Amino acid sequence: MMATGSSADDDARTLHQQVLARLRENILLGRIEPGQALTIRGLAAELGVSAQPVREALRQLVAERALELMDNRRVRIPPMTIERFEDLIAARIVLEAEAAARAMPYVTESLIGRLEAEDAAVNTAVAERDYDRWIGANYAFHSMLYGAAGQSAFLPLIESLWLQVGPFLRRAIRTISGHYTVDRHNEALAALRRRDTMALRIAIEADIRDGIAHIGSTLIRSEALGAGTGADAVRGPSTSSGRAGVVSEAV
Repeated sequence: MMATGSSADDDARTLHQQVLARLRENILLGRIEPGQALTIRGLAAELGVSAQPVREALRQLVAERALELMDNRRVRIPPMTIERFEDLIAARIVLEAEAAARAMPYVTESLIGRLEAEDAAVNTAVAERDYDRWIGANYAFHSMLYGAAGQSAFLPLIESLWLQVGPFLRRAIRTISGHYTVDRHNEALAALRRRDTMALRIAIEADIRDGIAHIGSTLIRSEALGAGTGADAVRGPSTSSGRAGVVSEAV
């Protein structure tokens, strides 16, 4: 009987983990819009599971601030405000620049090769306007770098920040059109090849500031002023080099 109970518990944990992973992916890739309300019943039907693993996954995501609990006991993706957005960007810069610097002693030629492959996937996704692959490969590039040393206290904190900005990121990059800028991933890769920790810090910070920080704050402010959300509202001055159709990696 004990073995049967243990097996049932294991199955329940596995199902919970599967549901949590699916919801994390949907939030990270921005498949759920900011402000969109979610119900346990609706998600359970969509995922083909019972309500219990969905309820547990939502509880965990609320604790991580990827979702917020509303008065009617529904949950939703928190709407983005300029204050919250600026806090998230500042936190990302601090944590990710430090995580990248701490990864430097563990960087190998093999890791650099994998990072180059993820950056190439970003380039392809940008050209094809494949938002899932665009955001996913970009996240893989950053998390692969920061995780070079193995388990790190920085990784869950950084993932939480990406979950909070992911839905807004997808919405923001859909507005981009005809923008040219410097490819900061190339700068990060060059710093890794030289084993130049300071240059890596600068590249990671610039990647965040020139990407989602630039277009996101402009988009939020323009919406607050009723200026609309078209590409012209978020398009900045062009530069002569870099990746066509994207502000940095938009993150």
